[in-house]
Amino acid sequence: MKTPRSSRKAALVRDAESHPDAMIELRGVVKKFSNAAGVFTVLKGVDLTIYRGEFVSIVGKSGSGKSTLLNMVTGIDHPTDGKVVVHGTDIYTGVTESQRSNWRGKNLGIVFQFFQLLPMLTLLENVMLPMDYVDMYDFDERPQRAMELLKLVGLEKFANKLPVLVSTGQQQLAAIARAMACDPPLLVADEPTGNLDTRSADTIIQLFEQFVAQGKTIVMVTHDPSLTSRTHRNLIISDGELIDEAVSRSLPQLRHRHMLEFTKLAEKRVYQPHETILSRNQNVDHFFMIRQGEVDVVLQQKSNKEYVISRIGAGEFFGEMELMRGGKSVANVRAAESPVEVLALPRAEFARVMDESPITADAVAKILQKRLEAQKIADQRVTPRD
Repeated sequence: MKTPRSSRKAALVRDAESHPDAMIELRGVVKKFSNAAGVFTVLKGVDLTIYRGEFVSIVGKSGSGKSTLLNMVTGIDHPTDGKVVVHGTDIYTGVTESQRSNWRGKNLGIVFQFFQLLPMLTLLENVMLPMDYVDMYDFDERPQRAMELLKLVGLEKFANKLPVLVSTGQQQLAAIARAMACDPPLLVADEPTGNLDTRSADTIIQLFEQFVAQGKTIVMVTHDPSLTSRTHRNLIISDGELIDEAVSRSLPQLRHRHMLEFTKLAEKRVYQPHETILSRNQNVDHFFMIRQGEVDVVLQQKSNKEYVISRIGAGEFFGEMELMRGGKSVANVRAAESPVEVLALPRAEFARVMDESPITADAVAKILQKRLEAQKIADQRVTPRD
């Protein structure tokens, strides 16, 4: 039975602290479940901001909390503690289920792994359904809009077929058309390609990329690394906590548990433009991963003229040369033209995890070798000038 329209009017209000460019803001979100065995904490104080127009993937092992995280964003589940702000609106504080459902229909498109199309309705009727539920668009306009969406995903010829009469890939395309029925600013997808072949999966991601180019925001849970490489950001959740993106980008070969350890152990530091981080011949006691901004690696000639060897940006690291080879800093390292934020990991923790993760140590060693070669070339360029 349809909820009376008078009780479906949204009463959600804008959150005063919301960032103007943020689509999703999670602040200290905790989710606990209780069962016969006791209380189990699935999300452990998650802080996250996703900005408008971003295409974000979320990965993690089974049970890590990624689907629960999505449920917080969609309003399907409730946080035990913390605040969830979507599209500038606090979707839980003082809001009824009916109000949140109506808000979700107008502001959020959801794509599930198993499509969840209504089997007794045609593809066209499935796409029209969200418009009817939230009373968007004139009644006579809805079939035309639904057909336009089916044409967008290449299914106009199958509009009057039942879901069972089309392929799984086509069912997912229809589900995406349905998710976009009310032109929401945010699309959330939970393993949207999990049951599809490679070709169908590529078609889905191309559609998502097209939506992002139009200004939509997309958050997608996936296990497929070929898909995460096509998103703007890749978030990793481990044991209910988000791994710092600087760690996962700098050292992608690490096990998730090591990434989480580094996230907790590393110290956040901010350096102002041109501020020195490491001086040549200085003892190096930390491994540095760049969160935001850039740093310059600089050699200084005897005449005090400087020569920039390289510029290192977000998702890269420095300090490994001294920690892995021993000795003091071989160059000056300083912030570039804008402030830079880094994670500084103590030497002992870096050494321990390199011992426990040979594949990561090998990857770091290869980067170290390239930097040593660049250092040698730079020394040859600088020396003749003195």
